[in-house]
Amino acid sequence: MKTLPTPAGKILTGIDGFDEISQGGLPRGRTTLVLGGAGCGKTVFALQTLVKGAHREKAAGIFVAFEESTRQIAANAGSFGWDLPALERKKLFFLDARVSPEVVKAGEFDLIGMLNLLQAKAEEIQARLIVFDGIDVLLSLLDDPAAERREVYRIRDWLSKTGLTGIITQKAIGNETDHRYSFLQFMVDCVVMLRHQVVNGSAFRNLRITKYRGSGFSGDEFPISITAEGMQLSNRGPAELKYEVTNERISSGLPRLDKMLRGGYYRGTNVLISGAPGTAKSTLAGLFAAAACARGERTLYVSFDEGAAQIVRNLQSVGVRLEPYLKSGLLKMFSTRTRGSNVEEQFATLRSLVRAHHPSCLVIDPLSALSVELAPRTSADPAMQFLDFIKGEGVTVVNTSLTDGLNTDETTATGISTIADTWIHVSYVVHDGERNRALTIVKSRGTGHSNQVRELILSDNGVTLADVFIAQGKVLTGVARWEWEQEEIAQRRRAKVDNEQKRLRLQLAQAEAAARLQVIQTEMAARSSEMALLDEAAGSASALLKTDQAVLRKLRHADEDVVGEGPGAKRKGTRRAA
Repeated sequence: MKTLPTPAGKILTGIDGFDEISQGGLPRGRTTLVLGGAGCGKTVFALQTLVKGAHREKAAGIFVAFEESTRQIAANAGSFGWDLPALERKKLFFLDARVSPEVVKAGEFDLIGMLNLLQAKAEEIQARLIVFDGIDVLLSLLDDPAAERREVYRIRDWLSKTGLTGIITQKAIGNETDHRYSFLQFMVDCVVMLRHQVVNGSAFRNLRITKYRGSGFSGDEFPISITAEGMQLSNRGPAELKYEVTNERISSGLPRLDKMLRGGYYRGTNVLISGAPGTAKSTLAGLFAAAACARGERTLYVSFDEGAAQIVRNLQSVGVRLEPYLKSGLLKMFSTRTRGSNVEEQFATLRSLVRAHHPSCLVIDPLSALSVELAPRTSADPAMQFLDFIKGEGVTVVNTSLTDGLNTDETTATGISTIADTWIHVSYVVHDGERNRALTIVKSRGTGHSNQVRELILSDNGVTLADVFIAQGKVLTGVARWEWEQEEIAQRRRAKVDNEQKRLRLQLAQAEAAARLQVIQTEMAARSSEMALLDEAAGSASALLKTDQAVLRKLRHADEDVVGEGPGAKRKGTRRAA
């Protein structure tokens, strides 16, 4: 419990939740009346205030018992872990003030002697608190209304004189007190009413402040629980919501889910996993717990109606092993039964576990178990109060919640989906005589996330998420998805073979065209060579002819060279001498 500052004029009780609704505790230096029937917790309330005051504020106190012996009170307090004998030596004083009826009837009786003794003891130990437990027992022995009022007012005046903070306990049946002692409510400054009732076979305790002079308070009736640590009150928390937030992400334990969430869960948030029975909610919760322990973080796993050993064995079938973390102490598993409709006591137990183990991560599997035999509206308030407490502690919590039937209805039994930061829904997809699991993210505050449906596959190799296959307007999973995937693989193979055949045909045609081009190029080269040879031959013949003509003219002693041939040819050269 977080330590609250003590307002001026008040003294903290140390009772979890009560100091909040009373805005700081009981009125300091004044008197508080605690009313209630048998088993409501009147003595626990008063004694716990004394013990917590001695521990936290080092304030000494006095306990005056009119009904039980001090030995019985000390023994009863031992069940809460309060070491009264040790406190009694330094801080607490117990006075057994039980009076025999014969003593009262023997003569005039008053409390002057006892009050003088108490005053001396209060000065000796510097007491600040005093409890008169079961004052109605003393008053009933007086059997005289005038004497009863006289002694009560004597106590009131004595408290006013000494300046002690007084707590008086008195029996009441239901909401009604004995009319002879109803004047007590008018003379005190604060009245606390405790009620114990049985509804549908389940016991409920409630507390309500009906009067508080000079201070504001919450006048609603709040559930209380008597736990191993004492009394606890479940309140709705402060009116203004203030939580520390961080951008740090932590893994869900499933890499593909982390990718869908763009990095995993935000630390310190509330995660809800809903779904029908058998949709692997506990498996996802186990993955989260294993991932947290693998990071070295203390983790608490709370399960209802299923033993811890059975959960550990079942998770092994999908490759999730929790035994090493249990042995190391990082992981604590608490398995319990749902105990009827009084969920307040069960939530009080969970609070005690959280305070004892100090986890960074918490799993409640399933949270909807606490709504058994209750209308959703009845159980939603305690669940929300508990989750509010968890968020205030900075714990990342994964809750699982059952939905009814095998449909896709995304409603939760406890109605906490509105306060969940991340909501994951798992469901069944039934197709062609086969049932498979599907996962989708309904919401995740403060981050983008995938809106796609994924198939959740559990196997000996672990847990995986696969893309669903949509064909002919239907979502296919399991064998149907596998068949379509195989058909797609076959089609890709056929397409690959067809493409390879086309490529080979094109290569062959290209080679043939290249060969034809080579033949043509060879023929063209040959023709070019022939043409070159032909030109060379023609040139050689022309040169030879000219040479031959010149030789012939020379042999014939021609007068001049003849240019050209035929009748019109011209002659050139010199004339011979006559």
